[in-house]
Amino acid sequence: MVIDVGGDAKVKSVIGGSVAGAIGLLAVFSALTGQTTGGSGTAVAVGIVGAIFLLIGLLPVFTWKKLARPRRLVFDAAGVRWDDPQGRPWAAAWQELAGVGISRTQQRRVKLADYLFRKTMVRLDLFPADPGFRQRHPEMEHLWEFHTVKNGYRLPLGSNPKYIPIIEQAMRQYRPAAYWGIKDEGFMVGLV
Repeated sequence: MVIDVGGDAKVKSVIGGSVAGAIGLLAVFSALTGQTTGGSGTAVAVGIVGAIFLLIGLLPVFTWKKLARPRRLVFDAAGVRWDDPQGRPWAAAWQELAGVGISRTQQRRVKLADYLFRKTMVRLDLFPADPGFRQRHPEMEHLWEFHTVKNGYRLPLGSNPKYIPIIEQAMRQYRPAAYWGIKDEGFMVGLV
């Protein structure tokens, strides 16, 4: 089973960049053509804010090579692996893992829109079966005790809750005894 994390990142960056760029373009155009109310100070402020949004909209263009690189989380009969040819790939065999879990953090429901679109951060947690795992897998060191996980590895997968049933199905198919289930880590506040 394969989760295409890179493909999702491309789509999100294109949508986010397009929205920010459109807002920025509209603001700069309004400032330059005198379509703002409040005088020249307001026009300058709107132009500056518009320029910032334009720069944010252009970020995906400047970082496209990094954003568009293929990144996949793969579960198969041998184990779990992170395919990232231009990044930090790694692989762990099932017999090397004592447990695999999913950590999720959900956005607080404050306003009506939060009940319709609730952001969920998803992470894969891997726990070694023996103390020598860390020495055998130095390529995973950047994931060791990342965020709040203790004595294990955490791979952040982003804000797509559709990954959860895929991971659950893969774990039940390939290594049900090592699957520790979903751990809810409370609510997230602010920008994540």
